[in-house]
Amino acid sequence: MPFEFIETEMKEVILVKPKIFGDERGFFMETYKKEDFIKGGITDDFIQDNHSKSSHKVLRGLHYQLNPNTQGKLVRCTKGKIIDVAVDIRKNSPTYLKWVKAELSEDNKYQLYIPKGFAHGFVVISPEAEVIYKVSGKYSPKDERNILWNDKDINIDWGIDFEPILSQKDKIAPEIKNIKDEDLL
Repeated sequence: MPFEFIETEMKEVILVKPKIFGDERGFFMETYKKEDFIKGGITDDFIQDNHSKSSHKVLRGLHYQLNPNTQGKLVRCTKGKIIDVAVDIRKNSPTYLKWVKAELSEDNKYQLYIPKGFAHGFVVISPEAEVIYKVSGKYSPKDERNILWNDKDINIDWGIDFEPILSQKDKIAPEIKNIKDEDLL
């Protein structure tokens, strides 16, 4: 199989390591093959690919969407390096408010699968980064929500020693304790 699927501390969040075929000419790798991903525990029907470019210190997140437009994501960094984070926001989950992070880069070519029910964010730790991610649900502005990136009740260790650059939306995101139950999953 051209992929290795590794369970993280939260078994639903899966780190995907592709098999890379390289020589002096460059490299080749498969980035997604539905039948292999199903065998690896990722059964989402991805419907769209998104591509973002960000500068050093940019932090995007923590973002999620409500039902019926929740999204599973398969994230990879094709240029530069990011710290990618998934936070369990399923109120009845035994891992509620626990988080997992992974370094994704153009060098390691890893991908992180983030299932529905998790908030997602990343921070750029290289001069710039390009991130491509598949989503399993359509974008819905009315269902889009976010959580403050440095919420003390979640206490994510982003592994950064700088003040991140945030969008206005992310600067004013609420802490989890101020989010109504109907705005969680």
